[in-house]
Amino acid sequence: MAEELSAATSYTEDDFYCPVCQEVLKTPVRTAACQHVFCRKCFLTAMRESGIHCPLCRGNVTRRERACPERALDLENIMRKFSGSCRCCAKQIKFYRMRHHYKSCKKYQDEYGVSSIIPNCQISQDSVGNSSSGHPTFKCPLCQESNFTRQRLLDHCNSNHLFQIVPVNLQLDEETQYQTAVEESFQVNI
Repeated sequence: MAEELSAATSYTEDDFYCPVCQEVLKTPVRTAACQHVFCRKCFLTAMRESGIHCPLCRGNVTRRERACPERALDLENIMRKFSGSCRCCAKQIKFYRMRHHYKSCKKYQDEYGVSSIIPNCQISQDSVGNSSSGHPTFKCPLCQESNFTRQRLLDHCNSNHLFQIVPVNLQLDEETQYQTAVEESFQVNI
């Protein structure tokens, strides 16, 4: 597939990886002067931290770019057409779906650690309500053990449930909502 990608375009598989996070690009943006491409979130974070320079070459980035970087729509379209190999299981996945694949790829999670997504579990106050010290107590949302202070609940979950995979209903962060809207707009335009 890499040969087909190179033959069809001037891109290589490496062009679809962000130089900041080293992952497949998510909502790619391109700097105007040096034409370097980054994940939108990585670029905006770098701009908040470093100011006015390209995170890769230290070239100047305009104030307008820093506030609203130009999307690399050409690259987004190419990522929808071409596949690459998962870096762990070697399964062929469309580049724009690679990050989604990583969330369910057992080999990827074994190699790079459990997904950085934190379960959005409901932590409810016990029916008992307060410990003897007058502080509220909580029930573990994973095993239902009860009567924990906040700190003891954190310690309990870290020691007993750290690698437990729990199906969760995640609330989308701003960047994921943006990416979903972008993907939906492509579906309308196709």
